[in-house]
Amino acid sequence: MNVLNDAIVAVNDVFWSWIVIPLLIILAVYFTLRSGIVQLRLLPEMFRVIRSSPGIAPDGKREISSFQAFTISAASRVGTGNIVGVATAIVLGGPGAVFWMWLMATVVGSAAFVESTLAQLYKVRSDTGFRGGPAYYMLHGLGQRWMGVLFAVVLIITFPLVFNSVQANSISGAVSTTVTELGGPDGWVLDVVVGLVLVGLVALVIFGGVRRIAHVTEALVPGMALLYLLLGLAVVALNVGELPRVIGDIFASAFGLREFVAGGVGAAIVQGMRRGMFSNEAGLGSAPNAGATASVSHPVKQGLVQCLGVYFDTLLICSVTAFIVLVPQPEYGGAGGAQVTQTALESSLGGWAVHALTVILFLLAFSSVLGNYYYGQTNMRFLDADPHHLTYFRVLVLAAVFVGSVAPLTLVWNLADAFMGVMAVVNLVALVPLSGVAFRLLADYGRQYRNGLDPQFTLAKMPDLRNVECWGEPSGALPEDVVREHGVTLGDPVVRTGDQGRPEDGDGEGAGGGR
Repeated sequence: MNVLNDAIVAVNDVFWSWIVIPLLIILAVYFTLRSGIVQLRLLPEMFRVIRSSPGIAPDGKREISSFQAFTISAASRVGTGNIVGVATAIVLGGPGAVFWMWLMATVVGSAAFVESTLAQLYKVRSDTGFRGGPAYYMLHGLGQRWMGVLFAVVLIITFPLVFNSVQANSISGAVSTTVTELGGPDGWVLDVVVGLVLVGLVALVIFGGVRRIAHVTEALVPGMALLYLLLGLAVVALNVGELPRVIGDIFASAFGLREFVAGGVGAAIVQGMRRGMFSNEAGLGSAPNAGATASVSHPVKQGLVQCLGVYFDTLLICSVTAFIVLVPQPEYGGAGGAQVTQTALESSLGGWAVHALTVILFLLAFSSVLGNYYYGQTNMRFLDADPHHLTYFRVLVLAAVFVGSVAPLTLVWNLADAFMGVMAVVNLVALVPLSGVAFRLLADYGRQYRNGLDPQFTLAKMPDLRNVECWGEPSGALPEDVVREHGVTLGDPVVRTGDQGRPEDGDGEGAGGGR
């Protein structure tokens, strides 16, 4: 078994280092240039449009807002990897890995923009609002159903099943460490109890549909980010004299002026770029599944918001971990993991900080479980219209959460990395021919923005586009201009054009998008 696991790890390293990462970087640089550096140029606009008001869904309730869609994707992005993965990247790649992580996030923000803009354009109706993602733009945009099916199947295996078992195992391990240090019992009984409690909490949320997931993540994500940020600020405040050294180490290591680990600048680049990509998931095709749920007046708006999610994950949350780890000067070249961050916190703030980190790890992992589940639900609806099968899927996800709580499945986790690589390649290949549509939408958005308007879109503006279901009729009326100073336009384009359409399905009933 160990031989097989080592072989999978070796294949993963080659696959990610020589195929996935280079392909993502090449396309992200192209998207950056073609879009006029949209990820930086429209940064202030990202903060404006995230406050967009949603429309009314066919069931009479509010649709998912831009901010709620942002929190669903952030819930999945911001997981234990932001604590464990960043610490490991620093230990193995030196402080310079942080700089390359920052740079990677800035560049691939353009890929996040393109994929989420396309997900918005090709989304489909549901009783509760909208749903969509890469599988949907592969079907409706490219006309390649087989491609969408392949993507959906791989995502379902990877995110809601395997990665959720990883997050559950992280929760179980963190709780076990804290309970043991407080003098409590340890062992499999504690793991079972933690697993059952976690299954109960997850079930309460996921059986409530996308709205309940959105409401929970809307409350959870800002709270946990603030809590972790305060912890990081406490470390910085108590060690403010170390800040110049930390920043100097980051840039010196990044450009090879000082060598902290074997491999020098090469190790820093590889570790930083891999962590940056694994953490923010830009271009991998996961976040667009959340982005498509948002009710906005123009597809580009949610593309911008999801781009902001990349910065939230990497430039904020991952940077907090980086400063926590670098202030006490960790031992480079050794083993990584959560213990690196725990040791750093304990040395800066004392033993109580370890328990505070356990709470934060729980919040991070629990929110990731919810976000990962929703990605799976969206793709289940693409594959299968039967509402009973969605119930079976939810039970299967709960089983994966429980198994992950009581048993580490290292081999399965490493296989999931390979699956995610396949998913990323399929998505990136689909983005190449479809990116031109995203840039047309960006040009339309830019014209309205420069004229002081709150950008709106209906299909009447681009009647040549085919298989677009949620943006009015090709021969419909153009939207009326709304001056930006007067507020943000109502999100639902169907309501604005007066074409109610037909809801395709809700969370538990109706027809599938891949039909």
